[in-house]
Amino acid sequence: MEIFLLLLLVVMVLWFGNQLLTKVGNQSQEIRFLNEEIQKLREQVKEQRKVTPSEVPPLVAQPIAAPVPPRPIATPPPPIPKPAPVPREQPLQEPAIPSVPVPVPPMAAFTTAVPPSETVEAPVETASESIFSNFRKNLDWEKFIGENLINKLGIAILVLGIGFFVKYAIDQDWINEVGRVAIGILAGGALLGVAHRLRKDYKAFSSVLVGGGMAVLYFTIAIAFHEYQLFSQTVAFLIMVVITGFTIFLAVAYDRMELAVLALIGGFGSPFMISTGEGNYVVLFTFVLTLNLGILVLAYFKKWNLLNIIAYVFTIILYSGWLTTRVVGEADPPYTGALVFATIFYLVFFLMNIINNLREQRKFTAPEIMMLLSNTFLYYSAGMYVLQQVAEGAYQGLFTAAIAVFNFGFAYLLYQNQKADRNLVYLLIGLVLTFLSLAAPVQLEGNYITLFWALEAVLLLWLSQRSGIALIRVASVVVLALMFGSLLIDWTEYNASYTVPLRIVFNKLFVTGLVAVSALAATLWLLRQETELVLIRMLPVPDYRAMVGVLLVICLYLTLLLELRYQLIRYEQPYSTTTFILAFYNYLFLVGLLLFSKRLYLQQLTNAITGLAVLAIVLYLALLHPTTMLARDLYLTEPGQKLSSFTWHYLPLVLVVVLMALVLRLVHQQLGFKSKIGKVALWFMSFVAVFILSAELEHLALLSSYSPGSTLAAQLAQIRKIGFAILWGICSFAFMSIGMSYKLKTLRIISLSLFFLTLLKLFLFDIRGISEGGKIAAFICLGIILLVVSFMYQKLKVLILEDDANAATVLPDTPADAPQL
Repeated sequence: MEIFLLLLLVVMVLWFGNQLLTKVGNQSQEIRFLNEEIQKLREQVKEQRKVTPSEVPPLVAQPIAAPVPPRPIATPPPPIPKPAPVPREQPLQEPAIPSVPVPVPPMAAFTTAVPPSETVEAPVETASESIFSNFRKNLDWEKFIGENLINKLGIAILVLGIGFFVKYAIDQDWINEVGRVAIGILAGGALLGVAHRLRKDYKAFSSVLVGGGMAVLYFTIAIAFHEYQLFSQTVAFLIMVVITGFTIFLAVAYDRMELAVLALIGGFGSPFMISTGEGNYVVLFTFVLTLNLGILVLAYFKKWNLLNIIAYVFTIILYSGWLTTRVVGEADPPYTGALVFATIFYLVFFLMNIINNLREQRKFTAPEIMMLLSNTFLYYSAGMYVLQQVAEGAYQGLFTAAIAVFNFGFAYLLYQNQKADRNLVYLLIGLVLTFLSLAAPVQLEGNYITLFWALEAVLLLWLSQRSGIALIRVASVVVLALMFGSLLIDWTEYNASYTVPLRIVFNKLFVTGLVAVSALAATLWLLRQETELVLIRMLPVPDYRAMVGVLLVICLYLTLLLELRYQLIRYEQPYSTTTFILAFYNYLFLVGLLLFSKRLYLQQLTNAITGLAVLAIVLYLALLHPTTMLARDLYLTEPGQKLSSFTWHYLPLVLVVVLMALVLRLVHQQLGFKSKIGKVALWFMSFVAVFILSAELEHLALLSSYSPGSTLAAQLAQIRKIGFAILWGICSFAFMSIGMSYKLKTLRIISLSLFFLTLLKLFLFDIRGISEGGKIAAFICLGIILLVVSFMYQKLKVLILEDDANAATVLPDTPADAPQL
């Protein structure tokens, strides 16, 4: 039964092929007949055009009123010999081409008649069309569907149909294992035979049939090995190697690149098709290396560069998959074999890029540059991982230097060759500098990924400016972002517990941060020399420059902050001391930013930093003031506490005062104190100044008068009732004096408001608990201050009102201090 079905299937395939060939032959005869008919029609049209000028009577000394029609009806043509009868003779004329007759000058009309058929086509102006409109206009849908789409769908459906038929026969137990494999081999062979018959006249269709046949053969051998165990793994692998080699032979014989692509995919898929999960990596990578060399040689002679890219991608997938599953995290992994094969694959694809470029003597394209860079980066990553497991990373620096020397050798040879692409030379020089600069830090400490990306980002941007390749510029942006992300991961190691603490400044984390900051500074310097209007799409150079500047500030800030915090914790400083020193650093950095932004003359940047300064002042009141009170109270109540824990708070306090002065100065220079924002700034800074002075008065009074036997609450109540009233009165007097001196009505209002608040507090809350001496001192001081302020206000009231009236008459666009006419 099985033999009968097998023969029947073979007969059906042969009959189908014969019918297909017959139909194709009939269509070829019809096409040849139609071509002959069209050629005859064209010859008749040419003969008529040759006869037509003699039929037109010459024009003698008559002005031409209108263009002469091609065939005048009034003048019958002379008899001409009729051509042989042709079937369907009526449509003898081709569609007329739009033309414009050449106007004949009046003098030329007396001597020469212009034949009506000799006309010059008018130039037609066509609007510029996009690539997609040209594609739609020039696309022959009939040819696309008939020659490309239908045949591919047909071969896919045929393969599926054969598979469904074989599956049905298997389900019905019609065919045993050997018969099933034989059917698959015969079906694939039949497709190859039909393809061979059609290879001359129908190359595209023949290539599709070859692809289907090879696919059937691959899957048949895989099923015979996995499902039926008809072959051993070695035999099945050798059969697939033969199939791959035969496909390559057909690709060369038919001169079809798609067959070579199919052979490449089938060759790389062969190990997966016969894999049992326990393969030998030496055999696997030897086969991959052999396949790569064969394909690369074929691509070299045929100039099929697509094969190089496909081979590179599949090699990366195979090697990385094996490395992550058979080496990483495994017991006793083959580190030596992993490094050897990684080196071989790196050399193969490196030399492939270089040789192709030198052979064709052309510039390096973007895909080739990306392949060269990714090849180097992936090889370096694999090598660094393997060497990290060998001798505790003792050879990592030597490995990095070896890559630099290797690239330097090729860069020197290509530099001597005048025909070599200069961009390739610059790229290799950039790699040499990168690996040379990495050799020392890798050998000493590590953190090589961040260092590599930091230096590579700068070198890529420099190379892009030297070579003009936009893709390298894009790569520099991507690598810079990767560097920042890697740096953030490195900084998490500050929280790790070290058996040997990190040294001050001279440790791997701080040095890595400084290198990243230097790379960002170098990138910013290179961007100032950038002449391109757009760095990459949707990212203009000014925007990218601003982003790099912000990133530079953030990296510098975090590098210093994390190092300072780690060392403070390492030396076990008290919480308050650590807080005050870190706050001092933050305020110092903010003061530097504010001063630096003023030199850049960037208004938006200055406004943003000013807003941060105001926020920092608020945070001092909300966070640092409670910490200061805690440090003071601990020193007074807890034995063994040091006064230095409290006195450290003067460092950030001084910088807060400096920030207040800088903010007020900026507001005065840009807006003036008579604007709304200026008035708000005066109110806010006055409140902060009174708050800080009150807090410092409380601290000093408590430290100087505290006795261990009394409670803090009682002494604080006395200080706040007596001292605050006197202090606020003095502050009110100072505000009034400044407001009168500089003619600032807002400060005078603040002064009166503070006087009112002081009196309200004194008479409603404080008078009941104040001692007699305190009441006397408070009332005497406040009375004197009120009298002095009242006298000053009355004395200068007329002058103040006149100045306010004059200021109100000044035009809005005229500065207040401008001379008035």
